[in-house]
Amino acid sequence: MKVFYHKNELKASKNKILAKSTGLVPTMGALHEGHIMLVKKALEDNELVLVSIFVNPTQFDSPNDLENYPKTLESDLQKLEKLKGKIWVYAPSASDLYLESIKAKPFNFGSLESTMEGANRKGHFQGVATIVQKLFEVLEPTSAYFGEKDFQQLKIVTALVEKEKIPVKIIPCPIIRHSDGLAMSSRNKLLNPKHRAMAPIIYQTLQKALALKEKYSPAQIESWIIDFFQLHPEFELEYFTIADTESLQKISVLNGTKNRAFIAVKLGNIRLIDNIKF
Repeated sequence: MKVFYHKNELKASKNKILAKSTGLVPTMGALHEGHIMLVKKALEDNELVLVSIFVNPTQFDSPNDLENYPKTLESDLQKLEKLKGKIWVYAPSASDLYLESIKAKPFNFGSLESTMEGANRKGHFQGVATIVQKLFEVLEPTSAYFGEKDFQQLKIVTALVEKEKIPVKIIPCPIIRHSDGLAMSSRNKLLNPKHRAMAPIIYQTLQKALALKEKYSPAQIESWIIDFFQLHPEFELEYFTIADTESLQKISVLNGTKNRAFIAVKLGNIRLIDNIKF
C-alpha cells in the first residue's frame, strides 16, 4: 500500500504504471466495514484501487458538524493495510485540492437535490459534486464505488457524471449493517453508549413501515412513522419519505419496485440517515 498526500506525486506515480482499470473509493475517513466492503469490491474489479480520505469542508452546512466529524487517519491506514491487493491512498490537505479558494462550484441538479438531504442541508450536494468532480479530474479512475446508504448522493453523483460527461462508471453497492441492523456510518462513532443501544430502532422502524405497504398508502405510512417517533422523544424525526427511486420525488401511490423509503433522525446531537427498498 502506498500513501500520497499530494496530487502531483500520485499522478506522476500513476502515469508510470498504466493500470488498465482503476477503481476509486471516495471517503471522508473514519473507515468502517461498509467502506472496507467497497474497497474489496473495487479490488475484485480493478488492477489498482485508489482510496481517498478527505473531510470535505464544502459539503458541511454546520461548522460544528465539520469540526466534530471523526478524523482517524492512522487507524484508517491500518485497516486498509490489512487488505490484499494494490491500494493507493490519497489523503490530501484542503489546499491540495481546492488551491486558494475553498468554495463549492454551483451545479443544478433540479429536483434531485430539492428534497430530503438537499432540503435539510443547504449547499450539501453542491459541495459533494464539487469534491467528487475534483477527485475524478485528479485521479482519473475508470470506475467509482458508492454505498446505497447515501442513496441521494449516489443519484447526484450519477447525474454529475452524465451532466459533465465524465468517463467514470459509477458502481452502487448495498448498505452494510451492524448485526443489530444499524446502517454502518462514520457518525455512529459519535453516539454515546445509551444512544448507540437505541439507534437500531431506526432500521426496525423502516422494516415495520415496509410491512405496512400492502394495506396502507404512503401517506398513511408516513403518518404512522410520525406518530411512532412522537412516542420516542429521544429521537428527533427530520423527515420520512417514500419516493420514486429515479426522481427521488415523494409518491402518493406505490409504483411496483421503483420505490424507496428514506429517513433522517437526530439522536442526541448526532444525525443519522437510512433507507430501504420499498
